[in-house]
Amino acid sequence: MDPGDHRRLRRVLLKAAGAAAAAGVMPASADTWPTRPLRLVVPFAPGGSSEIVARALAGELAKTIGQNVFVENKPGAAGNIAMQEVAGNTDQHTLILGHIGTLAVNPFIFPRLPYDPIRDFRPITLISKVPSLYVINPDLPVRDLNEFIAYAKARPGQLNYGSAGNGSAGHLAFEYLKISSGTFVVHVPYRGTGPMLIDLMAGRLEAASVGAPALMQFIRSGKLRCIGTGTTTRLPQLPDVPTVAEQGYPGFEMTQWYGLLAPAKMARENLDKLEVEAIKATRGRVVGDKLGQDTALAVGNTGLEFARFIEQEQARWKPVIARAKIQPDT
Repeated sequence: MDPGDHRRLRRVLLKAAGAAAAAGVMPASADTWPTRPLRLVVPFAPGGSSEIVARALAGELAKTIGQNVFVENKPGAAGNIAMQEVAGNTDQHTLILGHIGTLAVNPFIFPRLPYDPIRDFRPITLISKVPSLYVINPDLPVRDLNEFIAYAKARPGQLNYGSAGNGSAGHLAFEYLKISSGTFVVHVPYRGTGPMLIDLMAGRLEAASVGAPALMQFIRSGKLRCIGTGTTTRLPQLPDVPTVAEQGYPGFEMTQWYGLLAPAKMARENLDKLEVEAIKATRGRVVGDKLGQDTALAVGNTGLEFARFIEQEQARWKPVIARAKIQPDT
């Protein structure tokens, strides 16, 4: 290359670098991202289905994207604390686990939500759908859902059910059952599924609805009794437990769901790469097997499909929330 060619090449490179700087981006390609470990924030306490789903994805995403993915539990305010923090994040290496509560419930129970689930985040993929199970303390003298409902109706306001907090999926699921069955059971909100399950197994609560992954070990060991599933068909892992619909409530369905989101300020090329790798990880055999062991279904759809799903879920649950008069923690 002669000196004139060198000078022309240098001018082209300097011009490209200047344009990138003016646009506020680095002249690096998406192939170089991520440049350090990713942080996957879970907006709930450890011990629930959310952590199981997040860790199943994190291990495989780390293999496909080329950096470790660390799961960080950040509970509080029905998930709002974590959602607000990640909504404003600009470090290009922070992700969050989206959930039916933070994306489809909170917008309708908080008068001033500190984040916008549509504007502040970019949906990457729906990771998993998780069956909601209805469980009771085994010392309660009932064997199935209809016996529980009859027992509760004979004692209005005397039985307690727990949830991971106001507006949580478990809260929504049990209120949906109460509306469908016409029962009055008192709601006791906790700060996470883990501490709630401790009290349920100790007999300080009578019932709860929780995602299947967090419950299966306790059902198998006899520490909890499952009296109904929120699925449309019986679960292979619990073939003797009828669905709620089977027990006199046709059309009843309740499932939790979890998806991967990134802050809206993440660079487009990084979002595109993340979507490809997250779908690959979610659809892989390892994640499917891990989630399947706990009755969860791996999905792995596109970001656009996930965005449409969120809108559908908001439309589905808005009237239920209004009828149940679900209020946030005060």
